[in-house]
Amino acid sequence: MANKQKTIKPNQSFPKSTQPGKQPTKTESDFYHKHKNTFWTIVVLVILGIFFIINNTRKVPEQGQYPPNYIEGN
Repeated sequence: MANKQKTIKPNQSFPKSTQPGKQPTKTESDFYHKHKNTFWTIVVLVILGIFFIINNTRKVPEQGQYPPNYIEGN
């Protein structure tokens, strides 16, 4: 088989977005990607805070018997 050499065009034009060393232009969706972790951290903390408040504010009557040898305090 004969070796075929590939020729490279020296002035080959690339699309602007794929040129090496070029930064893509900023868009409006960059804000979400930049602050995504902060947003979800705040959402999780708010949900945990709601569960904490609900758990500690409702009154559940105590059920069952006291353990043996239990001395009731004041």
